[in-house]
Amino acid sequence: MDMKTANIIGFAGSVILVLSLSMWMPFFGPAFSLIIPLPFLFFFSRLGLKDGVITGIIILFVVGIFGRLVGEPHLVLFVSGFAIFGLIISELFKRPFSMGTTVFWGTAFMLFMGVASLLFAGMSENQSPGDVILNYFQSSLSEYVKIYESSGLDQEKLAQVKQAFSLLSKLIARVYPAIIIIGTGLLVWINVVLSKPLFRMGKVNYPSFGDADKWHAPELLVWGLIGSGFALFLPATGIRFIAENVMLVLCVIYIFHGLSIMLFFFNKRGMPRWARIGIYALIILQQLFLILLAVVGLFDQWVDFRKLRKKTDPELETK
Repeated sequence: MDMKTANIIGFAGSVILVLSLSMWMPFFGPAFSLIIPLPFLFFFSRLGLKDGVITGIIILFVVGIFGRLVGEPHLVLFVSGFAIFGLIISELFKRPFSMGTTVFWGTAFMLFMGVASLLFAGMSENQSPGDVILNYFQSSLSEYVKIYESSGLDQEKLAQVKQAFSLLSKLIARVYPAIIIIGTGLLVWINVVLSKPLFRMGKVNYPSFGDADKWHAPELLVWGLIGSGFALFLPATGIRFIAENVMLVLCVIYIFHGLSIMLFFFNKRGMPRWARIGIYALIILQQLFLILLAVVGLFDQWVDFRKLRKKTDPELETK
């Protein structure tokens, strides 16, 4: 078997495997759907742009056949978006970017593609991209309500469930742009991080992003947070809508800033892996810790907890 055939088989097999796990694995299926771009990212980086694109087209053809066999003819369109995503990130990996810059541009490209596809989808029904997104969320929530209605709950509990979903629907209507941006950013970040061990096993060059425990959010972002905070008190509904979404996105960025600080002290103190996993699990289960991380990341702009910014004596600089 020559190398080209081996790459095609490995490429197709890995994509079909991840798709199968995401579609049919109980409980953990949605988690596997997040890493569908990973095989494309790996093989595009391994094969190069020209050979990668040609092989990727063959893989999409295989996915199309697989989709028809399992009764999902539109699966190839779904996977095509992830294939383009993998291609974009593989090209960003060739640039001397930091991880933050790579995630930023990867997220920006994915959002651009998403808005373009939503514009195209909404044209047929005379809807804006926002309307298409809201209709999707509303229909998803309605399906969940129907599931609860058919589960045999008593009327009192069913009324509570409907009220909770109604409140959730109103919340989504206010912050859905932030939800889309944060979700896309997390998708990019997860695949960038998980690609590192995969690249090492496949002997593919992985970018040197620097130390993750020394990352920090750009200092100018603090003005966006301050400005959006003041804008919340303005009477204009449209301005408050923008401010709420900007603030939510920036808070997530500062959560990652706080995580970087936490990782710095883990490494400094030699924290064992089992203890780190326990703390990460606690953060996920207790969302209050996420707020604390965001506060730590924000105040690091002035406190400099890690002492990374070298302080120089002005008198020495003039000598």
